[in-house]
Amino acid sequence: MFPSKRLTGLKALVTGASRGIGKEIARAFAMEGCDIAVNFHSSETEADRVATEIETWDVKTWVYPADTSDLAEVKKMKASVEKHFGKIDILVNNAGINIDKMFVKMTEADWTKVIGVNLNGIFNCTHEFIDHIMASKQGRIINITSIVGQMGNIGQVNYAASKSGIIGMTKALAREMARKGVTVNAIAPGFIETDMVRGIPDAVKEKVLAQIPMQRFGQPSEIAAAAIFLASKDAAYITGHVMNVNGGMYL
Repeated sequence: MFPSKRLTGLKALVTGASRGIGKEIARAFAMEGCDIAVNFHSSETEADRVATEIETWDVKTWVYPADTSDLAEVKKMKASVEKHFGKIDILVNNAGINIDKMFVKMTEADWTKVIGVNLNGIFNCTHEFIDHIMASKQGRIINITSIVGQMGNIGQVNYAASKSGIIGMTKALAREMARKGVTVNAIAPGFIETDMVRGIPDAVKEKVLAQIPMQRFGQPSEIAAAAIFLASKDAAYITGHVMNVNGGMYL
């Protein structure tokens, strides 16, 4: 699928890599020759399956459980990665959750949990691994945001706020890291065929599809392809960019 091996010799940490978009990014990077550290929170069996598949492409892997919203756990993950895997060149901040409900029914816990994982988690992982990335000759930070952070969505005030925050963080950090030769970019998926989208009621799916010019949901592999490009040497002069992969739903 990706015969050019654009990421050979590099090491990447992909958070939330046991399923969905994170899993597909981890697989695609491995096919490109990249060693992969697989982070997961609760899906240990799925994470082990991802690592087993990754090893079939003759690259190294390391699996580590961590709640990225917990700085202490991220610090432990970094120590383990350094000991068993080595320093990373690429950080893909993918881990995220959603707790959807109308704002008038949203609790403080609903807000705090989503912001904690989706936004604070990116701060924690980036802050801990930034020394690795700055030391790399091909340092890359790729943040997974969302179309919801750009256009908003009913019932997702907390999710939209977290994903919009990722965009602001990406742009500001890109300015700081440019002089270090590190690029910082984001990918904003539209509605992608993952567990989150599959859980949407059929009637709602039909309404969403009607708003997508390409008339279909995206595939995780299409997000992975964007991530490969941003991680490669081909994107060395691109930073602070938000790449929309949404079938034309938001332009």
